[in-house]
Amino acid sequence: MNDLVREHTALDDSDLEWLHLLVSEWQLLSDLSFADLVLWVPTRDGTRYVSVAQMRPNTGPTSYQDDMVGHLVPRGRRPLLDAALDEGRIVREGDPEWREEVPVRVESIPVRRDGRVLGVIARNTNLLTVRTPSRLELTYLQSASDLAQMIAAGAFPFPAEQVDMDASPRAGDGLIRLDAEGMVQYASPNALSAYHRLGLASDLVGHHLGKATAELAPARGPVDEALVKLASGWAPREFEVEGGDGVIQLRAIPLKPKGVHTGSLVLLRDVTELRRRERELMTKDATIREIHHRVKNNLQTVAALLRLQARRMDSDSAREALEEAVRRVGSIAIVHETLSQTLDERVEFDEIADRVLAMVAEISPGRVTARRTGRFGILTAEIATPLSMVLTELLQNALEHGFGPGESGSVDITAARGRELITITVQDDGRGLPEGFDAQQAGNLGLQIVRTLVVGELGGTFDMVPAPERGTKVVLELPLES
Repeated sequence: MNDLVREHTALDDSDLEWLHLLVSEWQLLSDLSFADLVLWVPTRDGTRYVSVAQMRPNTGPTSYQDDMVGHLVPRGRRPLLDAALDEGRIVREGDPEWREEVPVRVESIPVRRDGRVLGVIARNTNLLTVRTPSRLELTYLQSASDLAQMIAAGAFPFPAEQVDMDASPRAGDGLIRLDAEGMVQYASPNALSAYHRLGLASDLVGHHLGKATAELAPARGPVDEALVKLASGWAPREFEVEGGDGVIQLRAIPLKPKGVHTGSLVLLRDVTELRRRERELMTKDATIREIHHRVKNNLQTVAALLRLQARRMDSDSAREALEEAVRRVGSIAIVHETLSQTLDERVEFDEIADRVLAMVAEISPGRVTARRTGRFGILTAEIATPLSMVLTELLQNALEHGFGPGESGSVDITAARGRELITITVQDDGRGLPEGFDAQQAGNLGLQIVRTLVVGELGGTFDMVPAPERGTKVVLELPLES
């Protein structure tokens, strides 16, 4: 619509915003009218009309099988458009048009804003299935007539009301028509069923909707005057009411077809099951986060016990083995701590990698610097947990075996993420690999853990080779789907 309006018409951005607001709301008019809607805007030179938007009804057959958006018609070919634009009033023709052997009733509704007519809505009703209307259909048509008059007067849509049309109730979900005092004149079967779920034991017709709704809501001392006002339809608002075994979402639309408040339209939808599922998901998410939090605490307790045990060991090799175990447990704890703060089982791994770097670097303070380049991005928990252990082992191996006491150097982690694979390189500038070293066969416990996790659990590849100039280079390739 933006392109068509700017290319063909003289409307400014504020006019275009009004048309967007109208189009976001006019599904309601289409459903209440049982009719197709096409928005025509006069071109810049005033000789033609361009159709910039179209809507088909959910409540009846369409009058247009083809897409009308972008069509241009000369002024004079459709007299109803000319009359509505020039005179600023709703125009209805006498005899229906015949389109492909289908009778169609055509009406034109001027779209007014700040006293100017921006365009015309052509309302086209397929009359092929016309029959004696029911009370529901009569209420729909009367409400549609009131909305059309408000559009022609520039009183609808409501500029201050921002409605999420994907989540807002529609006419078919449930409809209540109120008079000027807030008394129910008509309630559709779906609307009545929703109120019965709230605990209503009688019919709604003849009752004050605001007071009836407030009585069904949970008791909070005095009657909630704000709820009474909202449910009476005096202002365009959307709100929810919970009572009994149900939750209903309501949207009030004041009707002022001639500038005077004559009643209100209340659309409503039973959202009981939707809210129940949302609460279940929230409870499930909270439970999962609490589990990760407790696992992290338990792992930190295990690490603390191992650290205490290491301090009591007389053997240097035993003490070093326990300290390595502390770091392994700590790397897993970091992942669970991150997972305890998210809503799903996915983590931003760059933060975890940096914390692993800081933790492992503690074993060589001031001698060797460790840094990361590139981004790991968001990874699932199934990949993040073993990968954190792999990085811990590789960094620990590089710092302990690549550099001697007092030697300085650097260890670099590089991450390159593609669509299906992530390539991770760990490279140091230390003393390098011993002669005849085979990374797939030889190695200490740390390298055995790396091979097992990378190949067996993550389904990736692992290679350790001499660096181009000096030191050792480890290359991992991991699929992004575990």
